[in-house]
Order: sequence, then C-alpha cells, then structure tokens
Amino acid sequence: MAAAATPGVAEQTPGAAPRGAVPFDLSQAPNIEGFNPLPKVKDETFKEKFARKTKENPFVPIGCLGTAGALIYGLRAFHQGKTRQSQLLMRGRIFAQGFTVVAIIVGVFATALKPKQ
Repeated sequence: MAAAATPGVAEQTPGAAPRGAVPFDLSQAPNIEGFNPLPKVKDETFKEKFARKTKENPFVPIGCLGTAGALIYGLRAFHQGKTRQSQLLMRGRIFAQGFTVVAIIVGVFATALKPKQ
C-alpha cells in the first residue's frame, strides 16, 4: 500500500499543461488538422490586383463607370434645370447599378465553379 497515490494530489500526465497555463502558444499560428495554407507567392500592388480582377470579371468596372457617368450627368442636368433628362439619367443609374450587382454575382459564381489550379 506504500505505492498508492496520495489522495489530495492529482497526477499529471507528461504531455498535459500545468494548471493555469494556456494550452497553446500565442506567438505561433494555430495548427489545424487537415488545413494546409497555400504559401503566398508575392504581394500584389494595387495596380496589379486591379488589373487581375478586371481581367477576371471585366463587367464590374464597366458597370461602375456607367453608374458614375449616369450619376454625374444626371446631377449636372438637374443643376441646369433639365428635370426630364435628369430623371432619365437617374433611371439609367439604377439600371447600371443593377448591371453591376448582377456582374458581381455572376463573377462570384464563376470563380466558385472554376477548378482549382
């Protein structure tokens, strides 16, 4: 009976962390089983990323430019007192915004369905 454990002392396994200690190291990224992050090839500049995204989905910038153009010309016509032209351009702006949203959604689906390289 001399080999029996003392009732008030809990046994610790060699791999267990002591009480009060954090079970993981905050200075390193967590190790998630089954997840292998892809290494970053290089950092892109704003121009490079814009060019790449425009090549992937060219209709989004076209829709943005159409929206901005209709808004600017519509506000100019409103300022000049041409209410009919202003109303038509604001309706055109709504159409261009809808076109842009649809282009974004189609681009997201196309990217999701594209096979990984």
